[in-house]
Parts: sequence; structure tokens; C-alpha cells
Amino acid sequence: MWRSRAPLRWLSVGAALLRWPFAWRRARPAQPRRILVLHQLLLGDTLMLTGLLAKLRLNHPGAEIVMTVAPTYARLYEGQPYDVHVHALDPRDISTVWPLLRGPRFDLAILPADNRWSWLARALGARWIVGLAGDRPAHKNWPIDELVPYSSAPSAFVETAMALEPGPEPSPYARDRWRAPRGDDAPVVSPPYAVLHVGASSPLKQWEPQRWRALAAELARRGLSIVWSCGPGEGALVEAVTPQEGETTFAGNLPLHALWHVIARASVLVAPDTGIAHLGRIIGTPTVTLFGPGSALICGPGEFLAAMPYRAVTVEPFHCRDQRIQFFREIEWVRRCERLYGPGAQRCARAQCMEAISVSAVVSAVDDLLPDIAPAALHART
Repeated sequence: MWRSRAPLRWLSVGAALLRWPFAWRRARPAQPRRILVLHQLLLGDTLMLTGLLAKLRLNHPGAEIVMTVAPTYARLYEGQPYDVHVHALDPRDISTVWPLLRGPRFDLAILPADNRWSWLARALGARWIVGLAGDRPAHKNWPIDELVPYSSAPSAFVETAMALEPGPEPSPYARDRWRAPRGDDAPVVSPPYAVLHVGASSPLKQWEPQRWRALAAELARRGLSIVWSCGPGEGALVEAVTPQEGETTFAGNLPLHALWHVIARASVLVAPDTGIAHLGRIIGTPTVTLFGPGSALICGPGEFLAAMPYRAVTVEPFHCRDQRIQFFREIEWVRRCERLYGPGAQRCARAQCMEAISVSAVVSAVDDLLPDIAPAALHART
């Protein structure tokens, strides 16, 4: 198995160039029979494409719709929400590309974020490729047939992705549109409980351990037992909050399909701005998300997910949340911080935006959600 993206990159470019002379009469198909949503986004962004899938299914009820996902996410989609099939694509494993190359051509390929995938779409023989305008560098955009301008008005990414497909808007998301993955191996925790997911993709998105500890104490006083969670390799984050006797800990040892069922039975989920927070909204569990560097607007529910019980906790505006980059594009209205992973002076020395989030603000958001939850709803999500 290849462990580099270079073979896929050269395969995509080479195959795309071979197909190019036969593509000069392309036109957007009015009734595409096969549609590909092509990306390699992180979990949260992948889940925010659900609105796009709903719109594609509404406008093309008889089409075969395929979406690429990271292999670790594929199990979440086994219930085929909106009758969409997923293909597990690993750019470092060229064998995951062969089934796409050997299959029938796609009439329509949609790139919801990074336009470098346009070369693979052309290599697959896609008859019409749609992407968001403004990606850099320019060679990412060369194979694309239709560039849709990024929204000029502040909007959630779920709505930005939906704009790539013209036509009527779908009905708002409802929990019954996504069947839960199989969970025979999922652990069972006695309700009522709160899931506190402390992991995040960057230390600058993480909340301080003493604040998590204080939040747990407040929720325990409200009659909720505590379940601590984090992603693989983040066990030290759970250890730092010093779990108490009677609290349950899943320190990165649950696959996503099993974590789905733990979250589904919870009274509330609290998490930083990370993929698990988006998973909570898809599941329908009341979810409180802590936003520091990220944008609560861009990562918000938009109209499509507005019916899901959810609260964002952030300090807005924040003085250094001032960068305008979204998916390599400079967008005038965007306000976020990308100083998460840069070296040296390019990286924030400390997460001041997360430190500004108080325990009382998070408790208030939880209290705002809990009265809306009927006991029967806790079991309807599983």
C-alpha cells in the first residue's frame, strides 16, 4: 500500500490529460444518472455536507449518488442517509482509487471544498465538474467546468455547500433521515448522563482541564452522571481532568460507530469545535459546542440543521479572531483564526479565545437545552 499522496497525484494528472481531448463538448447534464461528491474533508466538514446530499437527492431522485469519505468515517454512513453511497478513499492508498476508475463514468462531480480533487474527477471521466471559485493556486481549478462564487453574505458552510447544486431547497434535516450504524459492540451507560468530549484537533481548541472539572461538578448537581470522551491518542486530555469515582471514561478507545450510540443515549453532549460536536447534531442529541479559534457562524447549523437542539458558546467578537481564510480562499466576511498549526511566531502562544469561555456560560447553554428534552426522546435517537 502506498503511504504517500504523490502516486495518486501523478495518476490523477496523467489520466486527466489523457481524457482531456475527448471532453471538449462537455455540458452540464440536465438529468445526471451518476453523481460524485468528491472530497477528503475532516469529520465535521464531512457531516456538514449532509445538506448538499439532501438537495442532490431532492433534485435527482433517480440518480446514483456517491460520496467519498475517509475510511474511518465510512461506517457512520452504512444506513445510507438520503440514499447516498459512500466510497472510502485514502489518498495514501492508491488501491482505494481503482474501484472509482473501473466503474462507470460520473455525469456530475461536485467538489465542496478543495479543488485539487478536480484532477481526479477529470481522471475518472466526469462529464461536468463543479467547484467553489477562488481556490488557490490557480492550477487546482483548471479541470473545473463550473466555478460557483463563494457566498458574499455570512453563512454556514452547510449552506455554502448546498449552493453548489442549483434548484429547490430540501426540507430541513430530520433525525429519521439518518439510520444509526450498527452498534452491537457499543458500550451501554445507564442514563441520564452527559458526554463531555475533551479532545480537539489542536491544543488551541482545547478547554482547560479545571474548567471541564468544574462543568462536570455542575452537571452532576443536576442529576447527570459524567462520561468522558476523547479521540485516539488523546488519552492524556482525559487524565488531566482527573475522572472521579462513578464517572465513565472512553479515552480514545471507541470507534465512531460505537461512540454514535453512546452520544445518542446521552442527555447532552458538550465538546469543543470538533467533528464530534457535528456528530451530536446529526444524531439529534442536545449539543453544546465551544468555539475559540473557529467561527460559530461558519460551523453553525444554518437553516438546514436549525431544528436540531444545539447551542454555541463563544466570545464574539474576539480581538485576534481576525483572519479571513476559508478553504484557501480569502472571504471578506470570514472571521476566524488559522494560527493553530503554524510554526514559531505564526502560532498562538496560548488559547486566549478558549480561556475566555466561562464555565457559567457553558452551564447556561446546557440549562437552556435540557428543559426541551422529554425522557422518551433519549431512546428515540438510538
